Amino acid sequence: MGAVTVVGTGTIGLGWIALFAAHGLPVRVNSRRPDADRVVWAALEMFAPALPGAPDPAALHDSITFEPDLARAVADADVVSENAPDDLELKQELFAAVEESGSRALLLSSTSKLVPDDLGARMKDPGRLVVAHPFNPPHLVPLVEVVAGVATDAAAVDEAMAFLRSVGRHPVLLRRALPAFAANRLQSALLRECIHLVVEGVVTVPELDEVVTHSIGLRWATMGPFQAFHLGGGEGGLRRWLSHLGSGLEQGWRQLGTPAMTDETRELLVTQTEQAYGDRTYAGLVAERDRLHLTVLDALARARAEPS
Repeated sequence: MGAVTVVGTGTIGLGWIALFAAHGLPVRVNSRRPDADRVVWAALEMFAPALPGAPDPAALHDSITFEPDLARAVADADVVSENAPDDLELKQELFAAVEESGSRALLLSSTSKLVPDDLGARMKDPGRLVVAHPFNPPHLVPLVEVVAGVATDAAAVDEAMAFLRSVGRHPVLLRRALPAFAANRLQSALLRECIHLVVEGVVTVPELDEVVTHSIGLRWATMGPFQAFHLGGGEGGLRRWLSHLGSGLEQGWRQLGTPAMTDETRELLVTQTEQAYGDRTYAGLVAERDRLHLTVLDALARARAEPS
């Protein structure tokens, strides 16, 4: 694999830059930020301890170049990772401009909600455009949702899957191009009930976080919901669970909250979150997050490698 061009230096773009560089790829950065170099350097210093081999940030930086002109940035690139804000018109213009430059790179969009056919609507040939939606932080969390459109070439999907695996990711190909995809829809469903429980005064923000990390979060680090409930059904598996223990699911769903995101709700959530975590720096919280994520991933890898 040759050069990778990363468009955008927001949170997701910075994670991709660090990951690609850590895997030995030459990275070109295209950003409208005048301080892009400084921002990237700060990200490399922050993310390096959790990258494969805990590389020297200076060594990673040596493999990165900066090119503010989009056409020059994508010239001869094998892969273009797009990380612009999730604005459809902006992304459509960007992909049309990449095509006009003559680039034949594999185009990977990190969009969290937009589908490939919409993204490539202004392109003459959007066949090499694939959504590769990471779960934040992309340099550490393995999942990448790969989404193809009607116009997407099958070969581009195969190439995207292979590329993502080559940089240590775990790509999952979604069978339908559903807006917001799978992981964010799951996250949103849980977040809605989290907000409801806090607004109703059942728990505070930090208590809610404790509830998740000491129960379903721990469970989901080792197995998915269906496997968990399959085990919850005992010897009868999911069939028994759905027939007996899960017979009241629909009634329970009707009791779930639908909180209104009013100014008062937003202020309540922000105030409690800042009270719980606001005495720590962003860099400090990121370092702890990455260390804990990496500890879990390493432990799971070792456990799975052991004979059962």
